[in-house]
Amino acid sequence: MAFHGGGAFTPRRFAKDWKRAMAQYDVIIIGGGPGGYNAGIRAGQLGLKAAVVEKRVTLGGTCLNVGCMPSKALLHASELYEAAGGEFATLGIEVKPKLNLVQMMKQKADSVTALTKGIEFLFKKNKVDWVKGAGKIVAAGKVEVTAEDGSVTTLEARNIVIATGSEPTPLPGVTIDQERIVDSTGALSLPEVPKSLIVIGAGIIGLELGSVWRRLGSKVTVVEFLDRITPGMDAETAKTFQRSLTKQGVEFKLGAKVTGATASKKGVSLTVEPVAGGDAETLEADYVLVAIGRRPYTEGLGLENVGITPDKRGFIETDHFKTSAPGVWAIGDAIHGPMLAHKAEEDSVACIETIAGKYGHVDYNLVPSVVYTYPEVAWVGQTEEQLKEAGVAYKVGKFPFSANSRAKINHETEGFAKVLADARTDEILGVHIVGPQAGEMIGEYCVAMAFKAASEDIARVCHPHPTRSEAGRQAAMGVEGWTMQA
Repeated sequence: MAFHGGGAFTPRRFAKDWKRAMAQYDVIIIGGGPGGYNAGIRAGQLGLKAAVVEKRVTLGGTCLNVGCMPSKALLHASELYEAAGGEFATLGIEVKPKLNLVQMMKQKADSVTALTKGIEFLFKKNKVDWVKGAGKIVAAGKVEVTAEDGSVTTLEARNIVIATGSEPTPLPGVTIDQERIVDSTGALSLPEVPKSLIVIGAGIIGLELGSVWRRLGSKVTVVEFLDRITPGMDAETAKTFQRSLTKQGVEFKLGAKVTGATASKKGVSLTVEPVAGGDAETLEADYVLVAIGRRPYTEGLGLENVGITPDKRGFIETDHFKTSAPGVWAIGDAIHGPMLAHKAEEDSVACIETIAGKYGHVDYNLVPSVVYTYPEVAWVGQTEEQLKEAGVAYKVGKFPFSANSRAKINHETEGFAKVLADARTDEILGVHIVGPQAGEMIGEYCVAMAFKAASEDIARVCHPHPTRSEAGRQAAMGVEGWTMQA
């Protein structure tokens, strides 16, 4: 018996039916995040009977509920708040902003609710079943679902897709209590603006959330084990980015390791030592955010029941999304590759289309990364360091936003656009942008690189004026030395 009418599915409601027969599906997806819900939708579009198992009370996973979406809501609101207290006066707008943190959190929650409800609608539209509860693989083709009330049902399918996402990586010696010592989830809902906030980890998540609270009035200190911020980012871009954040008031302690943390009702004492050796120091703060990365959420899924063993970090090994177990697939943060929501979405489409007998492929080199701070940072393809290590001869074209007309008019002149192209063929190998709306602009280069474009292709395409996107074109011109506006 198959139940595929869409919408929420309550196991107790259909208890008698489940006793008579297990539900038959073409595909069961465990996890309702960007990978899982998009897999369900694509399966429905292709005529497959699909069910998505999700233990949260809402769909959307970490991204919609406690990640990408709520953080962007706070980044946007805090950016406007800071502008109202500073830049507005320069523009001839005289206001005296007053922070209403409760309302700021409410609008964030309202936006998240609207998005999660939207996924429910898409499930109904595409005849995807949402099975509420925690999923576990109990045998080949069988998934056991434990609902919140403890009731257990069993689903049966030809294919099972693991799309369980990831969770914050814990830091030994630092206990997260979600009161004074928080992870990214807790940092999205602090009850007050901290006078001081220490962020452990200078990656994307830590810098975004640190930026939110700094704009709202916190003194923010970032402690990073490495001697640089944002590992994986082009080094020149990272240095420019760090200078900008420092100018905004963020303090960095690089090459430092945290050896302990003690929380009290009023704050946290953090013990920090230089990685290279030296005297330890104690840092005091109202709150501490632990943001050292994320790890796959693959425990408790019953993988051992079908002979799958994740690696030491928890990742599941796959070959074109196929695991070592027949009929079991894995996508998104559960497998290797960039741990990004849009990468999980690409995985989902490729995986489901492969299951449906079509061709599915994802080029991870063309998955862009974005840091939604101010200025934004975005990149796709190879960094200069990677090209040098690989021995690839390349040319560089760079254009500063200080020479871009729209950026000047908008008082947002920090940063640059940089294009890396093959020295022999002129094929674009990497693009790195630090500046206004970088996340929006990087898409042009994703498309260009997907079609193996040369830098000259971008340089000779007419761009609208005045726009920030002209900086990307001017950088492409610079590869062959004919930048015209700087």
